Amino acid sequence: MSHPNAVERDEPTVDEREPGRESLVTIACAQFEPRVGDLEGNREKSCEFIEDAAERGADFIVLPELANSGYVFNSREEARSLAEPIPEGKTAQRWIDLAEEYDAYIVGGYSEQDGDLLYNSSILVGPDGYIGTHRKVHLWNEEKLWFEPGDEVTVFETKIGRIGMQICYDQWFPELTRIQAGKGADIIAEPTNWVPINEYEQSGQMDEDELARANYLAVSNAHVNTVWFACADRVGTERGQPFLGRSLVVDPAGNPIAGPASQEDEELLVVEDCNLMDARKMKTWNDHNVIPRDRRTDLYDELCGYEDDPHAF
Repeated sequence: MSHPNAVERDEPTVDEREPGRESLVTIACAQFEPRVGDLEGNREKSCEFIEDAAERGADFIVLPELANSGYVFNSREEARSLAEPIPEGKTAQRWIDLAEEYDAYIVGGYSEQDGDLLYNSSILVGPDGYIGTHRKVHLWNEEKLWFEPGDEVTVFETKIGRIGMQICYDQWFPELTRIQAGKGADIIAEPTNWVPINEYEQSGQMDEDELARANYLAVSNAHVNTVWFACADRVGTERGQPFLGRSLVVDPAGNPIAGPASQEDEELLVVEDCNLMDARKMKTWNDHNVIPRDRRTDLYDELCGYEDDPHAF
């Protein structure tokens, strides 16, 4: 169902053809501060951001990494106490309800419990319910003490297009984006908890529009794979660990079209009329260069060693 506050767009008349409207979505990246240990508070805050985004017309909403639990754990026992199953957990069920209510797709970072194992995951839900999960493939620092690494690279078919997910450190490995692009991804949603890479980023003195190292990676990965990137970071300092903020949305040409957000403030980036099909249309750069065709698969595997079939495009 459409929410009464959703943005209304003018539709072409029946005899008109208007290129560039093939799959228009409004993308929102929610940048906020989860608090470690506060499952209920984090759940409520994430839902408030989802509702705010939907009421501003967003139908593709991305939340930060580990949005349900917070990030800096003291022990495996604490990490386990803050994890929830997917999709049965209370947080997942709230997001599912909101996705149905607002006719939206939601991607959120999630501390997942699956039996005896914990995963740093992101969950994708939509108007018809739970769609799928990405388990972080590349674990950062102490994450290796709490979580198991994911072992699948998946792209999910939806009504609006093909959706891939990454989490934070995943994007430092360009093979992952290349594999997802090869599997047909139109957009990659990235819940993240970026941290400052150097003293300058940690100083908080970056100019308003200045890109951080993590931003450059999103721009580069989007550009060389012609896919959308929607990156939602957290802010704040948790148990001594500062986070970067600087959430952003990047189009398939590698242009930041929303953000980077601030380093300190909770905020909501919203950008309208993003045609997810641009990711497919832009793969032909000129008369002689087509990104999927130009790859030298005589020199390396089609999917960089991943055992699956590439998308036919």
